[in-house]
Formats: sequence, C-alpha cells, structure tokens
Amino acid sequence: MLSKSTIGTNFGAGQTTDSFGCPFDKLYKDQSLGGADIVFFRKGTREEKIEQVVTPASDRGFAIGVSTLAGHKRRIFHDYHATTHEFDENSFYIRSLAEDYKSDFEGCFDFLLLEISPASLSKIADEGDFSGASSLEPQAASADPVLANLVRALVPALERPKDASRLFVDQLATAIGTHLVQRYAGGSKAHSTTQSRKLSRSREALAKSLLLDNLNGDVSIQEVARACNLSRGYFIQAFRETTGMTPYQWLIAERIARARELLRRSEASLSEVAISCGFADQSHFTRVFTNLVGVAPGHWRRNA
Repeated sequence: MLSKSTIGTNFGAGQTTDSFGCPFDKLYKDQSLGGADIVFFRKGTREEKIEQVVTPASDRGFAIGVSTLAGHKRRIFHDYHATTHEFDENSFYIRSLAEDYKSDFEGCFDFLLLEISPASLSKIADEGDFSGASSLEPQAASADPVLANLVRALVPALERPKDASRLFVDQLATAIGTHLVQRYAGGSKAHSTTQSRKLSRSREALAKSLLLDNLNGDVSIQEVARACNLSRGYFIQAFRETTGMTPYQWLIAERIARARELLRRSEASLSEVAISCGFADQSHFTRVFTNLVGVAPGHWRRNA
C-alpha cells in the first residue's frame, strides 16, 4: 500500500514554507502522495490573505493545481506587470517551476496539486507517441472538467494513503499525464489514436496473473506493462479494450468475487476475508464491497 510521500517538499532545518512557497503555519491541509512520474499534493488554508508567496526558479518541472473551492484570488507579479486571477471550483492553473514566482493570495483555498519533472513529462509524451512535447502551456484559472474529474478522483487516496492501491494511483497518474500532454504540451500525435488495441491471449493471461499475484494492488502499472513489453499508456488502453475494464477495475472485481466465495463457503471472519482478498482492513473491505454490491458484506453473507 502507499504511504504519505514527501517527494517534492523541502523540509530543511528551519524551513518555514513548503516547496510551493506557502507558509506551513497557514496550512490546515497538507497531504502528499507519489504516483507514476507525478507527485500529488493537497494544500488548504482558511486564511483570508497570504502575501508574498514566493518560489525561486528550479529545475523541478511543472506545477498543476486544481481548485476544489470557488472564490480564491491571486495577484501574480511578473517582470513589469501583475495579473489577477479568480478561481472557480474545478478551475486550474499550470506554471513552469523554472521561472521565479511571486504572488499575493486572497481568500481561503483548497488545491489539488501535481508536480511533473521535465524527465517525467518527456517519458509520458514518448509513451503517448507525441512528438515535440517538452513543456506545458501556462494556464491561470482555466476550465478543464476532464482534468478536474481525473485529479479529484485521487482525494480518497490522499486522505487514506494506507487504503490506496499503488495500481490505482499509477493508473490514474498515467491518465492524467496523458491528458496534460494531449491538451497542453503542444506536440503532435505520431499516429492515429483510433486504431484498435487489444492484448494477445498470452499477454492478457500474463497481465491477469501478475495482478492476481498482487491482490492488494501493490504493483505498479509500469511493472505489469513492462512484463508485457508494452508502454503504460498502450497497456492500459489495450487491457481496457480486451476486458472492458481498466486493470484496477478488473482487480477490484476479482477481489470482490473472491470475497463473495469466502463469505458464502467459509466461516472466516470479515476481517480475515478482508485480508485474504487484499484489502487494507475490515473497514476498507466493507466500504468497497458496499459501494459495488449495494449491501454490507455481513448482510450479504446472512442472505447468501
């Protein structure tokens, strides 16, 4: 299972701000999690005004932020002028971390943040068959419902990292990275995306075997894709076209099927069933089972 990550955050002696320039003492929410070539954060403050948020230029790559609230404003200072931007719920920004940044914040905020290094961006572009994609176009308080929905799907993983499946986080990170490259990297697709992609029977069997060997989801998309000699993006699309589900959806369905069998045919406790089927604990098992089946596992067992 994934644990809280501090990748991309500077915790030096006497450090008073995070790696995005926000004072630690102003943050009531400060979460982070690593995914496939992307680091995810959630930063929130109840302060109505924070002045002079400063980030010096670095080689860290790009920051993308999705606002979960409406009403936050920031005045960004450029070399010879300043611009003011107001964020609606689900609006987002992209900025290059290679440039000095200085801004005044007005209004409380709750942002879901992504950090992508230049090497990771190039890797995502190469795997998506995009040529000439080496940077992301700056955005400020822009709208992109697809990006917002993809990023917000990571909220439960950020809030409960011990329940988060590495497979799920990596799969979602791959989808987010691909979307960013397609929309904001300015590259061109090397070939048509309409071509059908399906796994061969041997690759399908291999992928399913690897997933079942890691029933708790503690395997990365990269590991499974590499075993099939495919890129991550190609593998996810091919697996979905072959099975009708993403790798994570397929694995969850297998875990629930195994749980039903154990509930029906064994006297194992709910906690034992949860662990046997790759869930973090009984509460995690109950939550997932109830969401997919419609009733709690204990109730389902009594009526099975």
